[in-house]
Amino acid sequence: MLDSLIDWLIVIVVIAILFGGATKIPEIARALGRAVGEFKKGQMEVEKELKESINNDKAKKDEGKQ
Repeated sequence: MLDSLIDWLIVIVVIAILFGGATKIPEIARALGRAVGEFKKGQMEVEKELKESINNDKAKKDEGKQ
């Protein structure tokens, strides 16, 4: 029944209208947008730290060979 993202979005919008009314939808959308932004920011930080860690490990390994 809910195989695609569009199906889920329709369900979420209907639930939002039922519980919050049409006036709350912009607030909910803003909050969801902020949450997604924070998630992406955290994801980028983790990726950056992992890349730095990998580069540091490679540098230490190369120093040990010399």
